[in-house]
Amino acid sequence: MVSLAVLLWLRPPWRAIAVWSTGLVAILVWWNMLQPSSDREWQPDVVKLASFDFDGGYLRVHNLRNFDYRTETDFTPRYEDRTFDLSKLRGLDIFMSYWGSPAIAHTIMSWDFEDSLPLAISIETRKSKGQEYSAVKGFFKQYELIYVAADERDVIRLRTNYRGEQVYLYRLKVTPEQARALLMDYVATMNALVKTPRFYNALVNNCTTSIHGHVKNAIADAPPVDWRLLANGYGDEMLYENGNIDTRLPFDDLRRRSHINARAKILDQDPGFSQGIREGLPNPRHVSRQPIGQ
Repeated sequence: MVSLAVLLWLRPPWRAIAVWSTGLVAILVWWNMLQPSSDREWQPDVVKLASFDFDGGYLRVHNLRNFDYRTETDFTPRYEDRTFDLSKLRGLDIFMSYWGSPAIAHTIMSWDFEDSLPLAISIETRKSKGQEYSAVKGFFKQYELIYVAADERDVIRLRTNYRGEQVYLYRLKVTPEQARALLMDYVATMNALVKTPRFYNALVNNCTTSIHGHVKNAIADAPPVDWRLLANGYGDEMLYENGNIDTRLPFDDLRRRSHINARAKILDQDPGFSQGIREGLPNPRHVSRQPIGQ
């Protein structure tokens, strides 16, 4: 508003342009001086960054989050190390969590292993103590970026059972090879974040556009850019149209069956939480090995 006022009312025009240009340069200098940090007083749920290492065909994750929740804000922190056998990776699922507008959702990827709990990874803002999330501030270098590796009884149950968000689970039509390639791309980014922090950006580096970037890096036939990457609450429609989720049912029927809140609340502390929320869900991987994006 100040810039507009300067351009419209300051005279002569050359003076207006000079003042406006000086202000622009000052803003750009300030903007470039803002640097992400790993050294802040973080909120308890984002204190630790996950990292990975390899041991033969096994992937070991450090600082996997598995909190014990009593309410959304009352919990016992617990971080674990877990090892996953990459030869037993069977597929990939996506969760979509809604808390308000149907146009906006939070997306979480989860890798499905045989004889093992899934590995869920949620791309989020890493907030320091006292910070609240703001969609507007998310555009302006106000939050660092974090990839939360978690047990589904943490990152999913937190949303269904304690935050009251509406969560949908879709099985993705991917091959194990594609799921592994995507996981390795995630792993590279997460290990890099431990050494070099980055800012979250609500437009180009958020929970959905970042996923699309990983898919482009890891899978040759990645889906094209779509407006629903920004209005990501409609992302499940995009996946359905692209054939990336089960299309044997009409979309409305598939979406209704994919709503997992009732099951999640019944299972709650059940060790079989991950298996239970998937019961009865259409699984295109049992029908076809057609790759994602085709």
